Amino acid sequence: MQRLDLRQTLGQRLSPQQIQFIKLLQVPTVALEARVKNELESNPALEDGPEEELDPYDTASKEEEEEPKDELNLEEYLHDDYSGYKTQADGRGSNEEEKEMPIATVSTLSDALKTQVGFMRLDDRQRIIVLQLVGSIESDGYIRRETESIVNDLAFAQGVETDIDEVEELLRRVQLFDPPGIGARNLQECLLLQLERKEAFDDSKIILAKNIIENYFDKFTKKHYKKIISRLNISEAELKEAIEVITKLNPKPGGAAGNAGKAQQIVPDYLISNDNGKLQVTLNSRNAPELRVSRSYSEMFDAYDKSDKKDKKMKETISFVKQKLDSAKWFIDAIKQRQATLLRTMNAIVRYQYDYFQEGDESKLRPMILKDIAEKIEMDISTVSRVANSKAVQTDFGIFPLKYFFSESITTDTGEDVSSREVKHILKKIIDGENKSKPFSDDKIEKQLREKGYNIARRTVAKYREQLNIPVARLRKEL
Repeated sequence: MQRLDLRQTLGQRLSPQQIQFIKLLQVPTVALEARVKNELESNPALEDGPEEELDPYDTASKEEEEEPKDELNLEEYLHDDYSGYKTQADGRGSNEEEKEMPIATVSTLSDALKTQVGFMRLDDRQRIIVLQLVGSIESDGYIRRETESIVNDLAFAQGVETDIDEVEELLRRVQLFDPPGIGARNLQECLLLQLERKEAFDDSKIILAKNIIENYFDKFTKKHYKKIISRLNISEAELKEAIEVITKLNPKPGGAAGNAGKAQQIVPDYLISNDNGKLQVTLNSRNAPELRVSRSYSEMFDAYDKSDKKDKKMKETISFVKQKLDSAKWFIDAIKQRQATLLRTMNAIVRYQYDYFQEGDESKLRPMILKDIAEKIEMDISTVSRVANSKAVQTDFGIFPLKYFFSESITTDTGEDVSSREVKHILKKIIDGENKSKPFSDDKIEKQLREKGYNIARRTVAKYREQLNIPVARLRKEL
């Protein structure tokens, strides 16, 4: 049985302006530039440049206003083939000469491999198979797709019938490409491909290194050196020489070429200067784009709105122009709000970590969590999180992500709260100073930390060690 009743509920919804602010807040500087560019291209009511201020006593300005000028015709703009506002956005008049802009070209790993395919003697069918193999190579230089799957891909997508043997035979030819190790299915094969090229030098160290990787790879990765010495009947010095050869090989052969064009330079969002102990926080100028609402669009809206004739088409036009103007105003307000929030957050962090920013001494970092900063700037923790997770600051000691300054607290024997980053710093110093032939276990590191006054459990030692990307004792062992 259906039932009709009235219910009153209280909910919270974000306005479009708030959603826009949140999205802008979490993007870093480089992404902000792209976001602003997209907005300028999509909204003709938004323009690049400082806000226009007219001097009421400037007669020249008034005369210029009285002169007839090219106005933006909205009906033409709405037409598919209209491109007038694009020309204005580019800052070029219709009579100006178009200048050809140079385009930077970057050679990717795929491009480099396809060039080498061109030097192979292949028939049309083999070329399709080889190109399929090259297309299956990932950015680090490995082929992780199963050979059987590649055979199926060729049959269904390319209409080429082949088998595993033929594909693997052509793969072996691809594995002769540069850089050495390219096209390997796993790390062991990658290292062997590189050692095979060095084998021509007929060096005993290289021959031994290949033997170890080919036949004792599992024991080598687990650093069971004594077993390798016993099985191969070699000295510790010979094994050390072979390991030196192996460690000079490239575990990611596609890395250098594959990352071409993808390497990102860290652009700091903040700059901190120290003027005789006085810290000054400034925003990167790229975080403060100069934007304004188009005056021609505002005037056009006023003209349409005051018009006596308001038929259906005119109302649609007014609605469209108002929507674009509102969108431009919201975007400018969101940018300004973003700038204010970024500065408030960074200034609070600098005040909290004042001693660190004076000297750059990591041991001076105080325990600090998101809640500490959120309370100081009277904003939500999620807002601080969005800032901290995507921003970086340039100091006299280098460029750091904001999340670097946030850490948990550890209580010492004296009852003092210290930053977990300080404990990690001490932990790293202990490991750096250990005897690499007998590295410290987590239990021994825990004891040393306790001797220094840091009350910390063994599982916390393991957690911090992993966060520092330091392997377990067995894998830190060296000859």
